[in-house]
Amino acid sequence: MEIKIPEIGESILEALVANWFKEDGDAVAKDDIICELETDKVNVELTAEASGILKIVVPPGQTVPIGTVIATLAEGNNEVPAPQPAAAEKTEAAAPAATNTAVQRQESQPPVNPAARQHAEEHGIDLQKVAGSGRDGRVILDDVLARDKTAASHAEPKQPESATVTAKADGADRPITRQAMTPIRQRIAARLLQARQETAMLTTFNEADMSWVKKIRKRHQEQFTKKHGIKLGMMSFFVKASIEALKEFPAVNASIDGSDIVYHHYYDVGIAVGTDRGLVVPVLRNADQLTFAEIEQKIADLASKANARKLTLADLEGGTFTITNGGVYGSLLSTPIINPPQCGVLGMHSIQDRPVVVDGEIVIKPIMNLALSYDHRLIDGREAVGFLKLVKKYIEDPSELFIEL
Repeated sequence: MEIKIPEIGESILEALVANWFKEDGDAVAKDDIICELETDKVNVELTAEASGILKIVVPPGQTVPIGTVIATLAEGNNEVPAPQPAAAEKTEAAAPAATNTAVQRQESQPPVNPAARQHAEEHGIDLQKVAGSGRDGRVILDDVLARDKTAASHAEPKQPESATVTAKADGADRPITRQAMTPIRQRIAARLLQARQETAMLTTFNEADMSWVKKIRKRHQEQFTKKHGIKLGMMSFFVKASIEALKEFPAVNASIDGSDIVYHHYYDVGIAVGTDRGLVVPVLRNADQLTFAEIEQKIADLASKANARKLTLADLEGGTFTITNGGVYGSLLSTPIINPPQCGVLGMHSIQDRPVVVDGEIVIKPIMNLALSYDHRLIDGREAVGFLKLVKKYIEDPSELFIEL
């Protein structure tokens, strides 16, 4: 049986063989996870369609087109034969070791997610020493990352194999590190370049007083968390405020298709999520129909899937508007880049206490800089400024935004 790179999506033409979970010549059972593929959008796990002996054709680290045969599976009964009666005494001690080695090895190790196993192997982390927080004690990527941070001060980080080479520069031998860009990083680079080349992008700025949002969160956080099982964050306010502003300025929620303007009568809001592989933008579908709690829960779920490399194409495709929060990294001001074919992206930033004038007096207020990057081919400056002012209005006085408590 041939194991091929499957059709993953219309726009995906190739995939990186990221990791093999079985060795060449291993016996595998039907439905065993044998390989992880990485594309420019999502990671995909391949499972064995039958039991047999695995023969790896494409080693990890190679990028191959869709449909390429990456392995073969020799189907058949791969059970170890029982010992003959005459040799029973000789094999009494050896038989368990010969027949149950794989079982014992699996039982001695906790269940591990593929992404967590890959990170552990790359950084030399002993999975036996990692406590799993997933279902049935499964070790997830967050557990390995936490262990990695703890051990960082006691050991040097493990460099990727064959990553460091020596090159001559200015007549001298100087060490450099050369690594191939992952498919997702290549995709990010291509999309950013596309946004610069194919849109007339401008950015307008404003600032919002976060006093009311901070007061509401502080006042109702305990009750909100107790009722909904998740904390009330900042992002749900901005999602709600943006949707109300998009209703007033539909061009910001539109896209350009050739010589046509496509107005979307729904609100699929992309939320930028930073991962160890780069930035991804999973989408909140029909965000206008979600409550504050549902928004916070869906964002948390999507972020977990992103970090565990479990996002699907359905999680990433589409989107009519995007929100990105550089403030989580300490950014005070930035010009976010549009995510084509969308025409607008809202950038949030760090909150700082600043002196401002209120009713002729100088007072200290928690201020956040806001930035709206927009495609000037479709959105005029008046609309862009009006949109951002409306977001500011809802954030500074969110009484019109209903919070379910």
